[in-house]
Amino acid sequence: SSSFARMFVQVCLYFYCKCLWRCLKFVVRKLTGQCELQRICYNTKPGAARTMKIEASLKGSKSKRLQTSVNVHPDAIEKTIDDIMELKRINPDVNPQLGVSLQACLLQIVGYRNLIAEVEKLRREPYDSENPQHEEMLLKLWKCLKPNSPLKARISKQWCEIGFQGDDPKTDFRGMGLLGLYNLVYFAEWDTEIAQQVLTDSLHPKYSQLSKAEWEKKKFDKAIGYSFAIVGINITDLAYNLLVSGALKTHFYNVAPEAPTLTHFQQTFCYLMHEFHKFWIDEDPLDIMEFNRVREKFYKRILRQLQNPEMALCPHFAASESLINM
Repeated sequence: SSSFARMFVQVCLYFYCKCLWRCLKFVVRKLTGQCELQRICYNTKPGAARTMKIEASLKGSKSKRLQTSVNVHPDAIEKTIDDIMELKRINPDVNPQLGVSLQACLLQIVGYRNLIAEVEKLRREPYDSENPQHEEMLLKLWKCLKPNSPLKARISKQWCEIGFQGDDPKTDFRGMGLLGLYNLVYFAEWDTEIAQQVLTDSLHPKYSQLSKAEWEKKKFDKAIGYSFAIVGINITDLAYNLLVSGALKTHFYNVAPEAPTLTHFQQTFCYLMHEFHKFWIDEDPLDIMEFNRVREKFYKRILRQLQNPEMALCPHFAASESLINM
């Protein structure tokens, strides 16, 4: 009975607060002459802070048309903005900037949802060694990471040199499907120098700049390395979880001037790979069995950073001037 009473009180408080909030919004609108969407757009600078407030406002609206506006097709966004302006009785000629700002926010909101669908599709597609495109991507990964070491055979122990577990990498992609391969290839192709350095360091992290002879003398004191490709697939899983949980909204709404794309996701993966590598070295684990502990600690650190509405994980992928001035 006590649990029922607590639940009853919670329900009453919920409806009381909801009614109180709606009354407060009504009063503020009467005092300012602006609806909540106008106040957010006029008083909050562009980026995650504004877009997340707009998203919450639309989802929390009592109007079904406003609630569903966050789920429209990108081609229907302009029509949706017109509907919102009409529903809120806002004259677009008097408030031209509002429509522009709302459109930018909706493009980001809808784009984030579509990005999740695109990433999920890649994650669910298994690696197929009979598919020439899949095989071509896998061979490209080798060439980018080991340009001076030709692969002697498709099935080869050489794959272990870039951090796969066996002589055929296809079995390692089971967890993340094609998404893991897409991310690794993007990192190796577009951030080649860093990817190659991370690979080298993962093999012998503390003494990567030494000659082979010097390395042999010192390897008893080496930091524990890790399997580059396997960790790349694992960090893909981490990036995927950040995306589907909504944690990456902060970052993407700050760096994507309109709809976040797969490229934004892959750039984020590159950042996470580089940052995890530095984090691993700093943690100086006793052995590879500590991987899950280090990964969890790293994951929590990224989550804390993303709680800041000003956060952009990759500053060099900053939002365009057009968004900043919007």
